[in-house]
Amino acid sequence: MNTLSRVAGLSRHVAVIPGDGIGPEVVEAALKILDSLGLPLEYVFIEAGLTRWKRTGVAISEEDLEAIESCDALLKGPIATPTTPEGYRSVNVLLRKRLDLYANIRVFRSTPISPFRDVDIILFRENTEGLYSGVEFSLTQGVAVSLRVITEKGSSRLLRKAFEYARENGRRKVTVVHKANILRETCGLFIEVARRMAPEYPELEVDYMIVDAAAYALISRPSSFDVIATTNMFGDILSDEIAGLVGSMGICPSYNIGDRYAMFEAVHGAAFDIAGKGVANPVGLILSAAGMLKHLGFRDEAGLVEKAVWKALETREGLTPDMGGNGTTRTVTEKILKILNRERGFSWTSWTGAF
Repeated sequence: MNTLSRVAGLSRHVAVIPGDGIGPEVVEAALKILDSLGLPLEYVFIEAGLTRWKRTGVAISEEDLEAIESCDALLKGPIATPTTPEGYRSVNVLLRKRLDLYANIRVFRSTPISPFRDVDIILFRENTEGLYSGVEFSLTQGVAVSLRVITEKGSSRLLRKAFEYARENGRRKVTVVHKANILRETCGLFIEVARRMAPEYPELEVDYMIVDAAAYALISRPSSFDVIATTNMFGDILSDEIAGLVGSMGICPSYNIGDRYAMFEAVHGAAFDIAGKGVANPVGLILSAAGMLKHLGFRDEAGLVEKAVWKALETREGLTPDMGGNGTTRTVTEKILKILNRERGFSWTSWTGAF
Protein backbone atom coordinates (compact mmCIF):
# COMPACT_ATOMS: atom_id res chain seq x y z
CA MET A 1 0.00 0.00 0.00
CA ASN A 2 1.23 3.49 -0.79
CA THR A 3 2.16 5.62 2.17
CA LEU A 4 0.57 9.01 1.72
CA SER A 5 2.85 12.03 1.85
CA ARG A 6 2.95 13.95 5.10
CA VAL A 7 5.28 16.65 6.32
CA ALA A 8 4.74 16.88 10.05
CA GLY A 9 3.77 20.29 11.35
CA LEU A 10 3.97 22.05 8.02
CA SER A 11 0.88 23.57 6.43
CA ARG A 12 0.82 24.73 2.83
CA HIS A 13 -0.92 28.01 2.19
CA VAL A 14 -2.90 28.05 -1.04
CA ALA A 15 -4.36 31.24 -2.48
CA VAL A 16 -7.71 30.48 -4.11
CA ILE A 17 -9.40 32.72 -6.69
CA PRO A 18 -12.89 31.42 -7.57
CA GLY A 19 -13.00 33.64 -10.67
CA ASP A 20 -15.84 34.48 -13.04
CA GLY A 21 -18.66 32.57 -14.72
CA ILE A 22 -18.34 28.86 -13.96
CA GLY A 23 -15.21 29.53 -11.90
CA PRO A 24 -16.81 29.28 -8.45
CA GLU A 25 -18.53 26.01 -9.42
CA VAL A 26 -15.41 24.20 -10.62
CA VAL A 27 -13.27 25.64 -7.82
CA GLU A 28 -15.76 24.33 -5.25
CA ALA A 29 -15.53 20.89 -6.87
CA ALA A 30 -11.72 20.92 -6.82
CA LEU A 31 -11.67 21.97 -3.16
CA LYS A 32 -14.01 19.10 -2.25
CA ILE A 33 -11.52 16.69 -3.77
CA LEU A 34 -8.58 18.32 -1.98
CA ASP A 35 -10.43 18.41 1.35
CA SER A 36 -11.18 14.70 1.15
CA LEU A 37 -7.44 13.95 1.28
CA GLY A 38 -6.96 15.40 4.76
CA LEU A 39 -3.83 17.31 3.79
CA PRO A 40 -2.40 20.26 5.77
CA LEU A 41 -3.68 22.87 3.32
CA GLU A 42 -4.83 26.31 4.43
CA TYR A 43 -6.80 28.39 1.92
CA VAL A 44 -6.59 32.13 1.43
CA PHE A 45 -9.64 33.16 -0.60
CA ILE A 46 -9.31 36.15 -2.92
CA GLU A 47 -12.02 37.70 -5.05
CA ALA A 48 -10.64 38.86 -8.39
CA GLY A 49 -11.83 39.31 -11.94
CA LEU A 50 -14.50 40.89 -14.10
CA THR A 51 -17.36 40.27 -11.66
CA ARG A 52 -15.55 42.14 -8.91
CA TRP A 53 -14.52 44.89 -11.35
CA LYS A 54 -18.13 45.50 -12.36
CA ARG A 55 -19.15 45.83 -8.73
CA THR A 56 -16.23 47.81 -7.31
CA GLY A 57 -14.16 49.16 -10.20
CA VAL A 58 -11.19 47.07 -8.99
CA ALA A 59 -10.40 43.67 -10.53
CA ILE A 60 -7.58 42.80 -8.13
CA SER A 61 -5.82 44.93 -5.54
CA GLU A 62 -2.20 45.33 -4.52
CA GLU A 63 -3.15 43.79 -1.17
CA ASP A 64 -4.52 40.74 -3.00
CA LEU A 65 -1.33 40.38 -5.02
CA GLU A 66 0.79 40.55 -1.88
CA ALA A 67 -1.39 37.88 -0.27
CA ILE A 68 -0.87 35.62 -3.27
CA GLU A 69 2.88 36.17 -3.10
CA SER A 70 2.87 35.09 0.55
CA CYS A 71 1.30 31.71 -0.31
CA ASP A 72 2.90 28.49 -1.53
CA ALA A 73 0.70 28.20 -4.62
CA LEU A 74 -2.30 29.74 -6.35
CA LEU A 75 -5.35 27.72 -7.46
CA LYS A 76 -7.37 29.87 -9.86
CA GLY A 77 -10.75 29.53 -11.49
CA PRO A 78 -11.22 31.09 -14.94
CA ILE A 79 -11.19 34.90 -15.06
CA ALA A 80 -12.86 36.63 -18.00
CA THR A 81 -11.02 39.17 -20.15
CA PRO A 82 -13.60 40.79 -22.45
CA THR A 83 -12.80 42.97 -25.46
CA THR A 84 -14.69 45.68 -23.61
CA PRO A 85 -15.13 47.57 -21.27
CA GLU A 86 -12.57 50.36 -21.49
CA GLY A 87 -10.10 50.41 -18.64
CA TYR A 88 -10.39 46.76 -17.66
CA ARG A 89 -6.97 45.19 -17.34
CA SER A 90 -6.55 41.44 -17.78
CA VAL A 91 -6.05 39.82 -14.38
CA ASN A 92 -4.66 36.73 -16.10
CA VAL A 93 -1.89 38.68 -17.83
CA LEU A 94 -1.24 40.72 -14.68
CA LEU A 95 -0.76 37.59 -12.56
CA ARG A 96 1.57 35.99 -15.10
CA LYS A 97 3.73 39.10 -15.27
CA ARG A 98 3.63 40.02 -11.58
CA LEU A 99 4.54 36.48 -10.48
CA ASP A 100 6.85 35.98 -13.50
CA LEU A 101 5.09 32.76 -14.47
CA TYR A 102 7.01 32.39 -17.70
CA ALA A 103 6.12 28.77 -18.50
CA ASN A 104 2.50 27.87 -19.20
CA ILE A 105 2.47 24.07 -19.26
CA ARG A 106 -0.64 22.46 -20.70
CA VAL A 107 -1.24 18.74 -20.41
CA PHE A 108 -3.12 16.78 -23.06
CA ARG A 109 -3.64 13.04 -22.74
CA SER A 110 -6.29 10.90 -24.38
CA THR A 111 -8.90 9.63 -21.95
CA PRO A 112 -11.56 6.94 -22.31
CA ILE A 113 -13.89 9.57 -23.82
CA SER A 114 -11.41 11.03 -26.33
CA PRO A 115 -12.09 10.92 -30.09
CA PHE A 116 -8.34 10.46 -30.66
CA ARG A 117 -6.89 7.69 -28.50
CA ASP A 118 -3.19 8.32 -29.11
CA VAL A 119 -2.66 11.86 -27.82
CA ASP A 120 -0.02 12.39 -25.13
CA ILE A 121 1.32 15.92 -25.54
CA ILE A 122 2.83 18.41 -23.12
CA LEU A 123 2.76 21.95 -24.50
CA PHE A 124 5.15 24.59 -23.15
CA ARG A 125 3.91 28.08 -23.98
CA GLU A 126 5.97 31.19 -23.24
CA ASN A 127 3.71 33.11 -20.89
CA THR A 128 4.95 36.66 -20.37
CA GLU A 129 5.82 38.23 -23.73
CA GLY A 130 5.09 37.84 -27.46
CA LEU A 131 1.95 39.49 -28.81
CA TYR A 132 0.45 39.30 -25.33
CA SER A 133 2.95 41.82 -24.01
CA GLY A 134 0.16 44.39 -24.37
CA VAL A 135 2.32 46.95 -26.19
CA GLU A 136 -0.29 48.46 -28.50
CA PHE A 137 -1.09 51.91 -29.80
CA SER A 138 -2.95 53.76 -32.52
CA LEU A 139 -0.45 54.98 -35.10
CA THR A 140 -2.95 57.20 -36.88
CA GLN A 141 -6.65 57.20 -37.65
CA GLY A 142 -7.60 53.71 -38.79
CA VAL A 143 -4.16 52.19 -38.10
CA ALA A 144 -3.50 50.18 -34.93
CA VAL A 145 -0.13 48.63 -34.03
CA SER A 146 0.75 45.80 -31.65
CA LEU A 147 4.38 44.96 -30.88
CA ARG A 148 5.47 41.32 -30.70
CA VAL A 149 8.18 41.30 -28.06
CA ILE A 150 10.43 38.23 -28.10
CA THR A 151 13.58 38.25 -25.97
CA GLU A 152 16.51 35.90 -25.70
CA LYS A 153 15.93 35.63 -21.94
CA GLY A 154 12.23 34.81 -22.32
CA SER A 155 12.88 32.27 -25.07
CA SER A 156 15.79 30.66 -23.25
CA ARG A 157 14.07 30.01 -19.95
CA LEU A 158 10.92 28.63 -21.60
CA LEU A 159 12.90 26.34 -23.88
CA ARG A 160 15.14 25.23 -21.01
CA LYS A 161 12.06 24.27 -19.01
CA ALA A 162 10.73 22.22 -21.95
CA PHE A 163 14.04 20.44 -22.63
CA GLU A 164 14.62 19.68 -18.96
CA TYR A 165 11.10 18.31 -18.57
CA ALA A 166 11.57 16.05 -21.61
CA ARG A 167 14.89 14.75 -20.27
CA GLU A 168 13.68 14.14 -16.73
CA ASN A 169 10.49 12.39 -17.80
CA GLY A 170 11.78 10.11 -20.53
CA ARG A 171 10.18 12.01 -23.39
CA ARG A 172 11.60 11.34 -26.84
CA LYS A 173 11.12 14.56 -28.79
CA VAL A 174 10.69 18.32 -28.51
CA THR A 175 8.99 20.15 -31.38
CA VAL A 176 9.78 23.86 -31.55
CA VAL A 177 6.85 25.61 -33.23
CA HIS A 178 7.46 28.95 -34.95
CA LYS A 179 6.79 31.16 -38.02
CA ALA A 180 10.37 32.18 -38.74
CA ASN A 181 9.83 32.05 -42.50
CA ILE A 182 7.76 35.24 -42.14
CA LEU A 183 8.50 36.57 -38.64
CA ARG A 184 12.24 36.41 -39.22
CA GLU A 185 13.36 38.55 -36.31
CA THR A 186 11.02 37.43 -33.51
CA CYS A 187 10.50 33.76 -34.35
CA GLY A 188 14.00 33.78 -35.78
CA LEU A 189 15.37 34.62 -32.34
CA PHE A 190 13.20 31.95 -30.71
CA ILE A 191 14.48 29.13 -32.92
CA GLU A 192 18.04 30.44 -32.81
CA VAL A 193 17.98 30.03 -29.02
CA ALA A 194 16.49 26.54 -29.43
CA ARG A 195 19.17 25.49 -31.90
CA ARG A 196 21.95 26.65 -29.58
CA MET A 197 20.40 24.75 -26.67
CA ALA A 198 19.45 21.51 -28.40
CA PRO A 199 22.97 19.97 -28.53
CA GLU A 200 22.95 19.93 -24.72
CA TYR A 201 20.24 17.26 -24.95
CA PRO A 202 21.65 14.65 -27.36
CA GLU A 203 19.15 12.03 -26.20
CA LEU A 204 16.26 14.11 -27.54
CA GLU A 205 15.05 14.46 -31.09
CA VAL A 206 14.48 18.17 -31.68
CA ASP A 207 12.54 19.32 -34.72
CA TYR A 208 11.32 22.70 -35.92
CA MET A 209 7.86 23.16 -37.41
CA ILE A 210 6.07 26.16 -38.87
CA VAL A 211 2.91 26.83 -36.88
CA ASP A 212 0.40 26.28 -39.70
CA ALA A 213 2.06 22.97 -40.59
CA ALA A 214 1.95 22.03 -36.90
CA ALA A 215 -1.76 22.82 -36.73
CA TYR A 216 -2.40 20.46 -39.65
CA ALA A 217 -0.12 17.73 -38.33
CA LEU A 218 -1.83 17.79 -34.94
CA ILE A 219 -5.05 16.73 -36.67
CA SER A 220 -3.56 14.31 -39.19
CA ARG A 221 -0.94 12.60 -36.98
CA PRO A 222 -1.21 13.68 -33.33
CA SER A 223 0.86 10.74 -32.09
CA SER A 224 3.94 12.23 -33.80
CA PHE A 225 4.05 14.96 -31.13
CA ASP A 226 5.50 14.57 -27.67
CA VAL A 227 6.63 17.89 -26.13
CA ILE A 228 5.84 21.17 -27.92
CA ALA A 229 7.62 24.44 -27.11
CA THR A 230 6.36 27.66 -28.64
CA THR A 231 5.67 31.35 -28.21
CA ASN A 232 2.75 32.90 -26.38
CA MET A 233 -0.02 33.33 -28.95
CA PHE A 234 0.83 30.19 -30.94
CA GLY A 235 0.69 28.18 -27.74
CA ASP A 236 -2.65 29.68 -26.77
CA ILE A 237 -4.23 28.76 -30.12
CA LEU A 238 -2.68 25.31 -30.54
CA SER A 239 -3.63 24.26 -27.03
CA ASP A 240 -7.32 24.79 -27.83
CA GLU A 241 -6.89 22.64 -30.93
CA ILE A 242 -5.25 19.84 -28.95
CA ALA A 243 -8.03 20.05 -26.35
CA GLY A 244 -10.42 19.16 -29.16
CA LEU A 245 -8.37 16.06 -29.91
CA VAL A 246 -8.75 14.76 -26.37
CA GLY A 247 -12.46 15.46 -26.24
CA SER A 248 -13.09 18.66 -24.28
CA MET A 249 -11.52 21.87 -23.05
CA GLY A 250 -13.00 20.88 -19.71
CA ILE A 251 -10.62 17.98 -19.03
CA CYS A 252 -7.27 19.70 -19.62
CA PRO A 253 -5.12 20.97 -16.74
CA SER A 254 -2.73 23.90 -16.96
CA TYR A 255 0.24 24.91 -14.82
CA ASN A 256 1.83 28.36 -14.80
CA ILE A 257 5.34 28.00 -13.44
CA GLY A 258 8.06 30.49 -12.59
CA ASP A 259 11.23 30.26 -10.58
CA ARG A 260 9.49 31.39 -7.39
CA TYR A 261 5.72 31.18 -7.82
CA ALA A 262 3.24 28.73 -9.35
CA MET A 263 -0.40 29.06 -10.43
CA PHE A 264 -2.72 26.19 -11.34
CA GLU A 265 -5.85 26.56 -13.47
CA ALA A 266 -7.90 24.76 -16.10
CA VAL A 267 -7.39 25.52 -19.80
CA HIS A 268 -10.99 26.62 -20.34
CA GLY A 269 -12.56 30.04 -19.86
CA ALA A 270 -15.36 31.48 -17.75
CA ALA A 271 -18.20 30.08 -19.95
CA PHE A 272 -20.83 32.60 -18.83
CA ASP A 273 -23.40 30.87 -21.04
CA ILE A 274 -23.55 27.85 -18.71
CA ALA A 275 -22.69 29.56 -15.42
CA GLY A 276 -25.14 28.67 -12.65
CA LYS A 277 -26.65 25.76 -14.58
CA GLY A 278 -24.64 23.13 -12.70
CA VAL A 279 -23.21 21.52 -15.83
CA ALA A 280 -19.66 22.92 -15.80
CA ASN A 281 -16.98 20.27 -16.19
CA PRO A 282 -14.76 20.22 -13.07
CA VAL A 283 -12.20 17.70 -14.37
CA GLY A 284 -9.70 20.21 -15.78
CA LEU A 285 -9.42 22.11 -12.53
CA ILE A 286 -9.37 18.92 -10.45
CA LEU A 287 -6.40 17.70 -12.49
CA SER A 288 -4.80 21.14 -12.15
CA ALA A 289 -5.24 20.80 -8.38
CA ALA A 290 -3.49 17.43 -8.62
CA GLY A 291 -0.62 19.17 -10.36
CA MET A 292 -0.55 21.66 -7.50
CA LEU A 293 -0.28 18.80 -5.02
CA LYS A 294 2.85 17.58 -6.81
CA HIS A 295 4.29 21.08 -6.66
CA LEU A 296 3.61 21.16 -2.92
CA GLY A 297 5.25 17.79 -2.36
CA PHE A 298 2.17 15.56 -2.11
CA ARG A 299 2.93 13.30 -5.06
CA ASP A 300 1.16 10.19 -3.77
CA GLU A 301 -2.07 12.09 -3.22
CA ALA A 302 -1.79 13.65 -6.65
CA GLY A 303 -1.57 10.16 -8.14
CA LEU A 304 -4.66 9.11 -6.21
CA VAL A 305 -6.64 12.01 -7.65
CA GLU A 306 -5.49 11.37 -11.21
CA LYS A 307 -6.32 7.68 -10.92
CA ALA A 308 -9.80 8.48 -9.60
CA VAL A 309 -10.45 10.94 -12.43
CA TRP A 310 -9.38 8.38 -15.02
CA LYS A 311 -11.59 5.67 -13.58
CA ALA A 312 -14.53 8.09 -13.37
CA LEU A 313 -14.18 8.90 -17.06
CA GLU A 314 -13.82 5.22 -17.83
CA THR A 315 -17.26 4.48 -16.40
CA ARG A 316 -18.82 7.14 -18.68
CA GLU A 317 -21.50 7.62 -16.03
CA GLY A 318 -22.78 11.05 -14.97
CA LEU A 319 -20.49 12.98 -17.32
CA THR A 320 -21.20 16.61 -18.14
CA PRO A 321 -22.62 17.55 -21.59
CA ASP A 322 -19.26 18.62 -23.02
CA MET A 323 -18.11 15.02 -22.47
CA GLY A 324 -21.19 13.57 -24.15
CA GLY A 325 -23.17 12.90 -20.99
CA ASN A 326 -26.21 14.33 -19.27
CA GLY A 327 -24.67 14.68 -15.83
CA THR A 328 -23.72 17.70 -13.75
CA THR A 329 -20.75 19.23 -11.99
CA ARG A 330 -21.98 17.49 -8.86
CA THR A 331 -22.37 14.02 -10.39
CA VAL A 332 -18.85 14.12 -11.83
CA THR A 333 -17.36 15.35 -8.55
CA GLU A 334 -19.24 12.77 -6.51
CA LYS A 335 -18.16 9.99 -8.85
CA ILE A 336 -14.50 11.01 -8.47
CA LEU A 337 -14.88 11.32 -4.69
CA LYS A 338 -16.47 7.90 -4.43
CA ILE A 339 -13.64 6.28 -6.37
CA LEU A 340 -11.01 8.29 -4.48
CA ASN A 341 -12.39 7.17 -1.13
CA ARG A 342 -12.55 3.54 -2.26
CA GLU A 343 -9.28 3.12 -4.07
CA ARG A 344 -6.10 2.61 -2.07
CA GLY A 345 -2.86 0.69 -2.50
CA PHE A 346 -2.40 0.91 -6.25
CA SER A 347 0.40 2.13 -8.45
CA TRP A 348 -0.36 4.78 -11.04
CA THR A 349 1.66 6.37 -13.83
CA SER A 350 1.14 10.08 -13.33
CA TRP A 351 -0.24 12.26 -16.09
CA THR A 352 2.85 14.45 -15.90
CA GLY A 353 6.19 14.58 -14.23
CA ALA A 354 7.40 17.26 -11.88
CA PHE A 355 7.94 20.79 -13.07
